[in-house]
Amino acid sequence: MRFSVTRRVAVLGAVVLAAAALTGSALAQDKPKLKFAAVFSDTDIRSDAFRMLGDALKNDFVFEPHFGATLFKQGTELVALQRGNLETGIVAPQDISKQIPSWSILTAAYLFRDPAHLRQFFESDAGMEMTAQAEKQLGIRIIAPVYYGSRQVNLKPEKKVMTPADLKGIKMRMPGGDAWQFLGSALGANPTPMAYAEVYTGLQTGAIDAQDNPLPNDYNMKFYEVTSQIVLTSHLIAFDMFCVSKKTWDKLTPEQQIKLETEAKKAIDWSTQKHQAREAELVQFFKDQGLKVYKPDLDAFRKFAQKKYLESDFSKNWPAGMLDKINAL
Repeated sequence: MRFSVTRRVAVLGAVVLAAAALTGSALAQDKPKLKFAAVFSDTDIRSDAFRMLGDALKNDFVFEPHFGATLFKQGTELVALQRGNLETGIVAPQDISKQIPSWSILTAAYLFRDPAHLRQFFESDAGMEMTAQAEKQLGIRIIAPVYYGSRQVNLKPEKKVMTPADLKGIKMRMPGGDAWQFLGSALGANPTPMAYAEVYTGLQTGAIDAQDNPLPNDYNMKFYEVTSQIVLTSHLIAFDMFCVSKKTWDKLTPEQQIKLETEAKKAIDWSTQKHQAREAELVQFFKDQGLKVYKPDLDAFRKFAQKKYLESDFSKNWPAGMLDKINAL
């Protein structure tokens, strides 16, 4: 009799455990899965921010981050989102401008003054007009811009650079795409397309003379090991867009949408603060590594770049009055 009771208790316990396992499995299956793709490295501040986002979302979503362009190659994230092959990801405004030419205004040099100005624009009516256009035409929901530093010119040659004329003939790596290539020209350089992962070797072998990136990127990719100087042109307040595929967004409940957007903005704000602090620290770090770090004639660079943009076909696609709206903020 005792054996029978013990056996029944054991069987009952097994049933309870099985039911609990099934319930847990069902709950996990009920959580939306969000694959996230980004080109930045695993050690980047932004990677830490999006890991924080994943932790904040763990009770409501299955967030699966992929860094270092391991899931999708740089520049292919937008199409992956549009096709529904990717739920969330980082998209460069330059890639958006390939499909919506009016977005090229947001890729222009010396447009935003600082990260606060960038955020202010995207929270304004003018900024929401641009993101709504992307949602309607591209099928992506833009959550917020992700700042990653002011882009500076990093060179291997020791030639001093004070004006755009000093960059004439310099082969400067820029990401692929017309908007990026034009930016290189607007600085006075000879732009050369090259994948981000190939830049270190390109500088090392002399395939390129220079590259432009925010200081944290220069540190993460160790470009300081194969270059001699950093010219603080601050020509672009660098940012990408954190996007959600509209196919994914529309399947979420209003509560899930609010949760995702709220937590993402918290993580992005944290990342911005960390980047600004890191940029200030890195100037001294690069000097300690033996690099020359200095400011050129910023007025000369600004005037040269703005003239190039206003005379180009890019400005023909800019929304009427948008530049004035941005400058007025």
